[in-house]
Amino acid sequence: MRTGIIVILAGTLLGVLYVTWHLWRITQGSWVAKLAVSALFLLWMAAAFASMLLRDKASIATITALYELGHPWMIAFLYLLITFILADIGVLVRLIPKEWLTGNAVSMASILGVIAVVLIAGGIHYKHKYREELIVRTEKPLDRPLTVVLASDLHIGYSNRKAELARWMDLINAEKPDLVLFGGDIVDIQLRPLVEGNYAEEFRRLAAPAFTVLGNHEYIGGDEDAERFLQDAGIGLLRDSVVQVEGITIIGRDDRSNADRKPLSELADSLSGFSILLDHQPYQLEEAQEAGIDFQFSGHTHRGQVWPLSWLTDAMYEKSWGYHRRGETQYYVSSGLGIWGPKIRIGTRSEYLVLRIEPK
Repeated sequence: MRTGIIVILAGTLLGVLYVTWHLWRITQGSWVAKLAVSALFLLWMAAAFASMLLRDKASIATITALYELGHPWMIAFLYLLITFILADIGVLVRLIPKEWLTGNAVSMASILGVIAVVLIAGGIHYKHKYREELIVRTEKPLDRPLTVVLASDLHIGYSNRKAELARWMDLINAEKPDLVLFGGDIVDIQLRPLVEGNYAEEFRRLAAPAFTVLGNHEYIGGDEDAERFLQDAGIGLLRDSVVQVEGITIIGRDDRSNADRKPLSELADSLSGFSILLDHQPYQLEEAQEAGIDFQFSGHTHRGQVWPLSWLTDAMYEKSWGYHRRGETQYYVSSGLGIWGPKIRIGTRSEYLVLRIEPK
């Protein structure tokens, strides 16, 4: 784990140096102008890292401002890195003149302008929450049709704040659900802003019973603190446990962060009625099929949040987003209602699922 983090940090540092060098080269004018552009890029990066390093020390208002200012840098850096790599390849194969990357104000304005437009469009796109509806018919005993609203990866805290959470609760209540299920990562790393801002009162407005499982971010922030917050919020926490609601069996697996979590076969040993499995990370989907689960809901992937990272998640998981089926078991892997880091979606979407369970 530590080796992986070191490799990622080293790769990021090399990438930052590479992009900074290109910004220096492409800036037209004296070394003062080049220094100013490079320094602004590095200061922007510093705001992003400061928001994470100072979470326990600075005020919530300060950290929130650093989040808003600094986190879009991550996406800008990604696209600058891709652009300059492709440009260097273009120069090597003589598709692009070398002069385009050296002291060229037009090239610089074009690159930065396109990336700025993409970031702004991605920010606007993120604000829209997609409503996905899925009808599942079952031959298992069910007194009446049920509406279940499912959402994952809210990541509330410094980035997605209380006012945004209130809007999401309104969207969920508008569906008049019989049951609300969350797929983990309600918390965005740290519980401090949730506790001090009394975010729990927004969850208590839910007009139906609500249950959740832990995600990896709850473990990062402290699973015991997360458990206390969820209890205050009136959300039932399923940690390798099973509950019956409205004739439905809900199985909640602890996150993979817990190496000692129970096997699914043990939790699903005596299923009765229609079953829903909540498992934050969508690994080993065959387990739900083998256990006779009717429907599995997962999140975690965000589908990469921005293109082309969506290509990576599509390659990593059997299903990184959307509806899936294995035999008689149906799945939905959500790209998340909220987001981690910059509030930008490019090539992916923020969504919640409305599941209609109907007797045949």
